[in-house]
Amino acid sequence: MQSEDLVPTSKRSRQPVVAVTGAASGLGRELLARLVSAADFRRVVAIDEQRGDVQEATWRVIDVRDPLLANRISDIDVLVHLAGDYAVDSDPGERRAYNLRAAQTVLTACAAARVRKVVLVTSAMVYGAAPDNEVPLPEDAPVAAEPDTGVVGDFLEIESLVRRSLRSHPGLEVTVLRPAAVVGPGVDTVITRHFESPRLLTVKGCSPRWQFCHIDDLVSALELAARGLVSGVVAVGSDGWLEHEQIEELSGIRSLELPAGVTFGTAQRLHRLGVTPAPATDLHYVVYPWVVDCATLREAGWKPQWTNEAAFRQLLELRENRTTVVGRRLPVKEATLTAAGATVAVIGTAAIVRQVRKKRRS
Repeated sequence: MQSEDLVPTSKRSRQPVVAVTGAASGLGRELLARLVSAADFRRVVAIDEQRGDVQEATWRVIDVRDPLLANRISDIDVLVHLAGDYAVDSDPGERRAYNLRAAQTVLTACAAARVRKVVLVTSAMVYGAAPDNEVPLPEDAPVAAEPDTGVVGDFLEIESLVRRSLRSHPGLEVTVLRPAAVVGPGVDTVITRHFESPRLLTVKGCSPRWQFCHIDDLVSALELAARGLVSGVVAVGSDGWLEHEQIEELSGIRSLELPAGVTFGTAQRLHRLGVTPAPATDLHYVVYPWVVDCATLREAGWKPQWTNEAAFRQLLELRENRTTVVGRRLPVKEATLTAAGATVAVIGTAAIVRQVRKKRRS
């Protein structure tokens, strides 16, 4: 007799069927493993371009951008959309095309298949990072991030798709989770790479505050959203924040302070030359505060397992002796020379800029 047979039929019929896209790896795989062990769902469906290793799930192999997706989710009550490309080094145009097409197809397919609820993940970055930001920002704070070619621009576009979908399909419920700086095994972002630098960049006249969201806490928040215990816009992160002085003490990395004009002007030129993978606006998130108040989750009884300090300590442990300058990981030999010269962060790439210019003139 299977364990499901021990659950009364009336109770099983009330339990929803949940699906996860991007279920074969990364965050999707972590959530899938959690959901299949939960007793709150009648069935857990995994959607990806290839079959993963969570055997307890029902696998449906399909590209989430395929218009036929609606036919494969007709029995789904809740869909958690986690398929996406947010790699720092991805081609910006290809990355955005994939992410927007995936989100658009999922939202349209869910509306057509009468899926009751969709859960997506963007980022608290959409609030923008600014020297005069309230600390912490309330969940209903305005979306004030600057549209750009980076991952933040993708998140803004996806949230715009959500708003249009809600107007076009009023019967569809969409919950958007906005995590703080995500950390944990396998996480590689502009934020995590910032702590691979030999110096921490700061801007004169402003001290950043640091809030992290461990992937374990993001997974537990996603489960609550899938169960329908939270809805709307939901911020996710550890309680409180760390001051920059605490970050320096914990990491042992000294800071390099520069004027804002020099910092962002040089970063913009570096990105235009193709030296750095992320646009200059991404630097805002390592020099200005964007701490969020996780009021919705707190009111639902959710508590993060990870403190900011514990999450940051793990981030440091996972660096694996990499060296990064303004988002660009350097080869070991080049990294050693750069670190030894102590010319790091934005100013530390001046030599690279000169090399690029010389090559262009030759």
